[in-house]
Amino acid sequence: MSGLGIGLIGTGYMGKCHALAWNGVASTFGDVARPRLVSLAEVDAETATRKAAELGFAKSTGNWRDLLDDPDIDVISVTTPNAFHAEMAVAALEAGKHVWCEKPMAPALVDAERMAAAARRAGKVAVMGYNYIQNPVIRHIRTLIQEGAIGAVNHVRVEMDEDFMADPQALFYWKSEASSGYGALDDFAVHPLSLLSVLFGHPKSVIADMAKPYAERPTAAGGARKVENHDLASVLMRLEGGVSAVLMANRSAWGRKSRIALQIYGSKGAILFDQERMNEFELYQASGRSTEQGFARVLTAPAHKPYDRFIPAPGHGLGFNDLKIIECRELIGAIQGESAHVIDFQQGLRIEQSVHAMARSFVERRWIDV
Repeated sequence: MSGLGIGLIGTGYMGKCHALAWNGVASTFGDVARPRLVSLAEVDAETATRKAAELGFAKSTGNWRDLLDDPDIDVISVTTPNAFHAEMAVAALEAGKHVWCEKPMAPALVDAERMAAAARRAGKVAVMGYNYIQNPVIRHIRTLIQEGAIGAVNHVRVEMDEDFMADPQALFYWKSEASSGYGALDDFAVHPLSLLSVLFGHPKSVIADMAKPYAERPTAAGGARKVENHDLASVLMRLEGGVSAVLMANRSAWGRKSRIALQIYGSKGAILFDQERMNEFELYQASGRSTEQGFARVLTAPAHKPYDRFIPAPGHGLGFNDLKIIECRELIGAIQGESAHVIDFQQGLRIEQSVHAMARSFVERRWIDV
């Protein structure tokens, strides 16, 4: 069977992640046809030619719209800055292509709604790049919750912190522009929201606060430019099912590299997880003698599917790009009509609606129903 024909728009950080996933999915899983890397689009033809050679694409172009008319392309990966997602994803769907779009959907809610509507009209598979939900640890935590391992969950805390914007002398770039979104809330906090959505459901009501640790940043040309969005966000939430939740996000947290810390408390125990230690979790179960009760640290192993597709031995660990390969396999499965563990455009829109409700709450200083 011939593999899917792939087009890629953008070759930065996430573009390379997508390319690695498309290159590795057939070898890793062994149950899908090898995708055909048809064409790659970049901002100019020279960059596109160089990146196509590096990433294994047969063709390249300096005009992303060339991918829309290519009959050999079945799926288009959209990995450009946030402000371009809506135009590219909608155009790809209208051209009859499946779409794999990096998060978030779009800075403006109306554009996210357009993306979801385009996916419904096209009848094509359109999924978001929320790869943290693919972690075998997160999948197993979901199973433990469903099995009642810690009883009825009553409170969840999730924090996402990184320090890529912690330096006040770091140059102004597009992530600080209003056109890219609210800042930490949508460029960033959508990841923990994706975890909450697969574990517990979406927020029903929210109240939020946001802050700017630095009002302006230096520019490459000299001088300074005002920061147009917020690098910190704190949110109280009520989730579907009545679970109390707290979300905190900080893009300026010195020392934090990829922290998504989950604390899940139930009537019979607790679960702790931190993405910086993504191959383990801690489980507390309030059973047995109190003299032996305590958190047990569990390392990932072949029993935590699909870890076994990568490594036959426990405790060796997966990485960020491995999660992208798992996500790629789920996308292919969705295209083939299988039940897939993905966040599609309709579910992604629910996350965007939550983000915009949080932003509205910050402006109006009150609880908002999502």
